Amino acid sequence: MKKTVVIGFLGTQLDSGQSAARWEKWRPTLALTQHEDLVIDRLELFHDQRHVALAELVRQDIAQTSPSTEVKLVEMNLANPWDFGEVYAALYDWASAYPFDTANENYQAHITTGTHVAQICLFLLVEARFLPGVLLQSAPPRGRQSQGPGSHEIIDLDLSRYDAINQRMHNAQQDALNFLKSGIATRNAKFNALIEEVERVAGQSKAPMLLTGPTGAGKSMLARRVFELKKARHQLEGGFVEINCATLRGDGAGSTLFGHKKGSFTGAVTDRPGLLRAAHQGLLFLDEIGELGLDEQAMLLKAVEEKRFFPMGSDKEVQSDFQLIAGTNRDLRLEIRAGRFREDLFARINLWTYTLPGLAQRREDIEPNVDHQLRNASQELGKQVRLTEEARTAYLRFATAPEAIWSGNFRDLSASVTRLATLADHGRIGIGLVEAEIQRLRWQWNDLQDAGSGTAGVSDLEALLGDRAAQLDQFDLLQLRSVVAVCRAQSSLSDAGRVLFNVSRTQRSVVNDADRLRKYLLKFGLDWDTVSR
Repeated sequence: MKKTVVIGFLGTQLDSGQSAARWEKWRPTLALTQHEDLVIDRLELFHDQRHVALAELVRQDIAQTSPSTEVKLVEMNLANPWDFGEVYAALYDWASAYPFDTANENYQAHITTGTHVAQICLFLLVEARFLPGVLLQSAPPRGRQSQGPGSHEIIDLDLSRYDAINQRMHNAQQDALNFLKSGIATRNAKFNALIEEVERVAGQSKAPMLLTGPTGAGKSMLARRVFELKKARHQLEGGFVEINCATLRGDGAGSTLFGHKKGSFTGAVTDRPGLLRAAHQGLLFLDEIGELGLDEQAMLLKAVEEKRFFPMGSDKEVQSDFQLIAGTNRDLRLEIRAGRFREDLFARINLWTYTLPGLAQRREDIEPNVDHQLRNASQELGKQVRLTEEARTAYLRFATAPEAIWSGNFRDLSASVTRLATLADHGRIGIGLVEAEIQRLRWQWNDLQDAGSGTAGVSDLEALLGDRAAQLDQFDLLQLRSVVAVCRAQSSLSDAGRVLFNVSRTQRSVVNDADRLRKYLLKFGLDWDTVSR
């Protein structure tokens, strides 16, 4: 049978008393040894040099109440027993050197005596398993029983033993995941794993987050959801501030972000605080951060690292403590190589980077997203809207087929469902409306779909290749025209690669669509800058 070892602090007030009357009061350390159902084999009792006499007296009294209990006095001198850092360090050092023998001994940390700081430190050490045991809480006798050892209770921090608490924590996490996904029961395993990590990071980190992916993949929506989740958990006090950096140009870029002093440039007729200060204690979402100029990038880096910056035209720094989420549809690594993005800023915002796949890469999620958009449309229109069974089957068959490229991603899907819902008679979307919507989508994506037919872009391709065009087989010309058309319809090399390799990419362990496309173009002496003009 394992021995029981109790670890705790001497109660300089509660355990005190030298006269015979001390036996009539409740002294928590002594009382522990008076419980019939708690046999203590050894007591590790912390005390400082000033209370050696009291500690020795407690040991002598315990020898009378429980002769089998060994009391080991452990001198621990603290300059300030209310200093968290000092107390924790002292207990940690003691625990690190202590010869714990969990095979033969059970350990209990008594948290009734000592300062509140000491009690908290014991709690943390047990929770982290630096002290491999449980917590022991004792209390004086109550009511008519004014004498006696009182009560004691074991607190085991292993939550796996408490199914109800564990289930509530699990439910809370699932609620957070559902919230981040806007209540959509997504089925894509990679996307669900991404959201699970975002939820964990959002709850524990204040570091910048970088969301990448094609336009319309949901970066802005996810950033706002992260803010609302952190706000609900009381991790942020300020508001949500969003700006698309692609809309910032010239002096207006620095002024919008960092503010300015009156007269700092033509048109600056009043002081302006700027968005970074508006985001103080809140969350700042900079969408399309790759569009920022190099000067603004340098100022942003200082603001993120130091929480202070100079407004335009001011020689006085201001402060703003905000959390940053950045979004981009560009490959910032390529932007760094091209000299358009600062490597030091990328390093600072690249701690937590998540790539949101486009809708074409999440075809199994199209059906639940259609249902979600129908619910939204029903609320906006004030009527219940639904697809007939025939219409639903036809729409989903098209929506999940390879010909549905969803170049605008969720924006395309939202617009499509909104059109269907608006035109629905009595809230019923029939097969006729769906067939018309499918034709509309085909027309919308016509440039991309027709590029492979060989009837479009002939002169453009000849202009790109020059005399080399005559040296290519018709097969290569047809394929290259299609690739060039896709490139011109996308905003970045990575986006074009995702569209072109949307099926084969899911079968590769290492995905680098941009590199695959770059090598393909290089075979014909072309590069991204040339074909995307």
